[in-house]
Amino acid sequence: MSKKITAAITAVGGYVPEDKLTNFDLEKMVDTNDEWIRTRTGIEERRILRGEGKATSDMVVPAVKELCRKRGIDPSEIECMIVATVTPDMVFPATANIACDKLGAKNAWGFDVSAACSGFLYSLTLGASLIESGRYKKVVVVGADKMSAIIDYSDRTTCIIFGDGAGALLLEPNEEGLGVQDSILRSDGSGCQYLHMKAGGSLRPATVETVMAKQHYIYQDGQPVFKFAVKGMADVSAELLERNQLTGDDIAWLVPHQANLRIIDATANRMGLSREKVMINIQKYGNTTAGTLPLCLWDWEKQLKKGDNIVLAAFGGGFTWGATLLKWAYDPI
Repeated sequence: MSKKITAAITAVGGYVPEDKLTNFDLEKMVDTNDEWIRTRTGIEERRILRGEGKATSDMVVPAVKELCRKRGIDPSEIECMIVATVTPDMVFPATANIACDKLGAKNAWGFDVSAACSGFLYSLTLGASLIESGRYKKVVVVGADKMSAIIDYSDRTTCIIFGDGAGALLLEPNEEGLGVQDSILRSDGSGCQYLHMKAGGSLRPATVETVMAKQHYIYQDGQPVFKFAVKGMADVSAELLERNQLTGDDIAWLVPHQANLRIIDATANRMGLSREKVMINIQKYGNTTAGTLPLCLWDWEKQLKKGDNIVLAAFGGGFTWGATLLKWAYDPI
């Protein structure tokens, strides 16, 4: 009898731009200050992708190249690439297709997933399903966003939060029971009114009027989003543990979406986890939307051990939210 196939993470890559936008830089741009930003969000600086013609795919490519180098594979061996992003290079073709061409991943098919900050979790579940089907052996899942492209840097409520970055992971079949164990994913479209981009879609196509009205930037009503995010991430993470008969003691690491330090703390507390078990890099990168979770795994890779129980949790516009349980598949490189 053949063993059950699970989808294990076998390599991680990441990329953040060199240019930094600090809280002190923002003090010169809008009515805010370093202390206010740090105490309310935990953010100290964020990375910005600058340069003419630079797009999200230009962060995806180096992240995937690093992943391939670590695993010792050629991009031509990738069979499928899923890119979670709300800042695609263009409406179509998919950023995944553009990135595959730049990488020389000529044997891969790919597509984008738009689920805001939960996009990476959604994509990870999809990628795992492809591996579990037995039809695919190497699936790359990427979370990447150039948030600076859709931020109004005169709006102090949003410009302090977001940054640019990309993280990628490779999924391969595993018969040891390692890898993705379970996921709970949720969405509620009624949350659209609190966090969205007003124009640019088929509802309100781009016109001179929409551009002049600044309707192609992120709109966020902070209080309702914060309230929903705290409850959503905490509840679904606790539900995931209960469903798998686990407690906080069984979890080696929580990988939370890096939106706000207070939301992260609330989720950890609900799971009964101390700060020492929580991956936090929001101070360095801000909220990179779909990029936050894989960038955490990239930063912490050398501290992860084979068999570690890890919970990934996210909440995003839409609303979308969810949590995934996985067993880490390899010891530090």
